[in-house]
Amino acid sequence: MIDRSPLTDARIAERLSKLPGWERDGGVIKKTYPMESYTAGLAFAAAVGTICEGFDHHPDSLCIGWKKVTVSFTTHSAGDALTALDFDVAEAIEALPYRKP
Repeated sequence: MIDRSPLTDARIAERLSKLPGWERDGGVIKKTYPMESYTAGLAFAAAVGTICEGFDHHPDSLCIGWKKVTVSFTTHSAGDALTALDFDVAEAIEALPYRKP
């Protein structure tokens, strides 16, 4: 069972330091991924959605734009706080192989 209790600021900073390009915005972590094309962004977003379904933890926001995809996480069941689950899913997304433009 994954712990869904809020992380301390120190633990958030530690976990965030291991996720290049991710940033904290209050109770949310987020990242914008550059894509080679709009369709590459669609495919990437589908892969992100599949990972999230596997974790049973879905993005607060998943936005497909022109040659970019932005994803953000918070744990609503923890009062919109950051938990280990947010970072575990972000790490799984980081492990996806995708072509950076």
